[in-house]
Amino acid sequence: MRHRNMDDISDSVSGVPGASGQDLQLFLAVDLDGTFLGGSDAERAKLYDLIKASRQQMKLAFVTGRDIAFASRLGDDGFVPVPDLIIGDVGTSVAVGPHWKPEPTIEAWIEDQWPGPDMAAEIMTRHPKLKLQDVFAGRRLSYFYTNQNDVDAAARDIEAAGYDALSSADLFFDVLPRGVGKGATLLRVLDHLGVSHDRVLTAGDTMNDLSLFQTGLNSVAVGNAEPRLRKAIDGLSNVYLAGAEGCGGIFEALEHYSLMPKSS
Repeated sequence: MRHRNMDDISDSVSGVPGASGQDLQLFLAVDLDGTFLGGSDAERAKLYDLIKASRQQMKLAFVTGRDIAFASRLGDDGFVPVPDLIIGDVGTSVAVGPHWKPEPTIEAWIEDQWPGPDMAAEIMTRHPKLKLQDVFAGRRLSYFYTNQNDVDAAARDIEAAGYDALSSADLFFDVLPRGVGKGATLLRVLDHLGVSHDRVLTAGDTMNDLSLFQTGLNSVAVGNAEPRLRKAIDGLSNVYLAGAEGCGGIFEALEHYSLMPKSS
């Protein structure tokens, strides 16, 4: 039996009651910091206004390393568009608007992949130069780092124990469930909703967005993408490297892929 939370989105995913997710013009799945929250004020306003005028034809998902509580508050000022769903905590939590309740079907899959934090925390005590973040959520452990050699050593130990390790922005190190990340979770959501993959655009700027680009979905690395990500996407034909930063790069990619929604 499908769960009610995701069914509610699926039933209205095109903005027409009873319509299938296959009828969407656009499913926009965006990282936040540096991506959907990046770019000039004019570029942000241009993209946000387009989204607000096109909500009957598209759906918006935040796919972020931030937690659900932070991401769900971004639209409170009326400037940033409110998403339809949030994939938070580097893909380890999923919540559905407007009340931001956890989506049980996808979260059950994530939970099944998570060995739990205790073993990972014990392993990380062997790597004291990585500092545990004060606040994080989801099924992960998150640290700060300053030296790549330190993080490479920690990643080897963590991965040998059955977790995934992810470093990004030359600052963040995440211990994740094996096989879970932004890209894998997004694919689960799309398939659960019945959204046609050719109507999807993903956008990001750091290495924790690489898994989005490895899905094969239409993707854009915005102009301010970190050098490691630029190198990692070299040769991925589904990834457009934008000239503009943040929202300007997303807008550029919508035109590049002919995914610009028609305003209602």
